[in-house]
Amino acid sequence: MHEKEKKPVSTQIEENTNYLKDSLAVDKSFDVIQLDLEYAERKMAMFLVDGFVKDDIMHYLMKLLAGLKADQLEEDTLEKLLKTYIPYIEIEQVDDLNQVIDLVLAGPTALLVDGIDKVIMIDARTYPVRGPQEPDIERVVRGSRDGYVETIVFNTALTRRRVRDRSLRMEYMQVGRRSKTDIVVSYIEDIADPELVHKIKDALSKIDTDGLPMGEKTLEEFIAGRHWNPYPMVRYTERPDTAAAHLYEGHVIIMVDGSPSVLITPTTFWHHLQHAEEYRNKPSVGAYLRFVRFIAVWSSIFLLPLYYLFAVQPDLLPEQFSYIGPNDTGEVPLFLQFLIIEIGIDILRMAAIHTPSSLATALGLVAALMIGQVAVEVGLFINEVILYLAIAAIGTFATPSYEMSLANRLVRIFLLMSTALFGVYGFVIAVLLWLILLSKMKSFDIPYMWPFIPFNFRAFRDVFLRSPMPLKNRRPRFLHPKDPDR
Repeated sequence: MHEKEKKPVSTQIEENTNYLKDSLAVDKSFDVIQLDLEYAERKMAMFLVDGFVKDDIMHYLMKLLAGLKADQLEEDTLEKLLKTYIPYIEIEQVDDLNQVIDLVLAGPTALLVDGIDKVIMIDARTYPVRGPQEPDIERVVRGSRDGYVETIVFNTALTRRRVRDRSLRMEYMQVGRRSKTDIVVSYIEDIADPELVHKIKDALSKIDTDGLPMGEKTLEEFIAGRHWNPYPMVRYTERPDTAAAHLYEGHVIIMVDGSPSVLITPTTFWHHLQHAEEYRNKPSVGAYLRFVRFIAVWSSIFLLPLYYLFAVQPDLLPEQFSYIGPNDTGEVPLFLQFLIIEIGIDILRMAAIHTPSSLATALGLVAALMIGQVAVEVGLFINEVILYLAIAAIGTFATPSYEMSLANRLVRIFLLMSTALFGVYGFVIAVLLWLILLSKMKSFDIPYMWPFIPFNFRAFRDVFLRSPMPLKNRRPRFLHPKDPDR
């Protein structure tokens, strides 16, 4: 479906209303409303979508128009309506009926006046919206409790509240031939690299699709590429303070209407392992929390393959660690036990998502009995397998980025299978291939493993240690910020 040609607005109101009525299917869609009006002895018409319009504002505007006399609109009708008789902030004139159709479907109201070859668009829309509650997956013990919502204008306001820089830019775009999804590209012009901003905007402008049914996730797949690579090329956040912190570093934020998550671009591997909680505590406490988090993340990747390797080849272990490994492997091969529980945990996770909160306790009891006590008693699993997989699962849940935790889970299964098939060589080669994959990845031409590859000591230190904020006086070098000093 290609863009429609421009349809000029006629001075004859009947011609305009007939075209809009047919294109908007007023007779077929109950929520698309056409109002035929007459004010100041002049025919007028309004087209709007019920549910998108603030009734009290439209009632007030119609009341004002009803008080107009014929002589008040005799000369310069359009100018007088726009500047005098329609007292509203968001108002514009449009000379293309096809553009009017797209705008009406997005929420604004179209006002047609007989004798004028322009359509007046009144943006008195409102969307069903929830309050800006704290996001479930990014909770903090101490900190702000507001989060992004599904309405893009609210999200830009939440961001600008924290970034009052005069060079903060909120550039509007639309993506999707049919959906016409609103998108905002946000960055601080005095800090962000102009080339990076241009690359992101260019990638967005090249998106050619009917719509974005899954919002920001569909958008990411178009602009990031690497479709079969499980690792996320952008970071998602629902916290305005997290988005603001990245804006000050020189990142570019992409907001999508209808999605409470915003996209932070570009990002590295280490961005997905940081959390706002670390910066809501003293530097020493934050450094400890980050250290513990890294231990949990590495455990979620390497613990199971290493345990399996030592269990099947106990001669690799020194004598003081000879207790590692099962005394009895049970009736089911060790590798199959790991694989069955991995799949079982994912089934439980999916079941928890679809289970009503009133039944969540019952699901937990069933899971504990099935995977824990009963499975061991019947000989399906051994205790050590459940213990180590529970530690790995906790490490997965401790990963701040949900997308990163899922990618690490796939890597863990890959390492486990390689170790089961080829032993030590399989484990070493699989880890090497994993490191090569991460080293070759780039997010908008930014190395994914920076500052580890290529190495930068100062930045690498800041990755592993939560530095005090007064000492973080330089912005990340990989972003090439226009203003490198804070």
